[in-house]
Amino acid sequence: MSINEMETKIRKMQEWEQLAAEAKAEAEALKDEIKAEMLAQQTEQMTAGRFTVHWTSVLTNRFDTTTFKREHAEMYKQYTKQSASRRFSVA
Repeated sequence: MSINEMETKIRKMQEWEQLAAEAKAEAEALKDEIKAEMLAQQTEQMTAGRFTVHWTSVLTNRFDTTTFKREHAEMYKQYTKQSASRRFSVA
């Protein structure tokens, strides 16, 4: 592949990434409007035509690795695995 072809592909990739970011931002804005309406109606479930929207509270338990690492450093090292991956970036 020539340098010009590579540059063209990178530009196209960046255009698509920008378009995807704009679409995601628009979708988030619409979600926020729907959530605001649900808050106004004080409901966790709403039916709109053929759609049923749920916006419910969820409780989760997460492991606090920062505190565990600080308080049990040796045990943390014993159970930590190193992994390898490749990162793609364009500058």
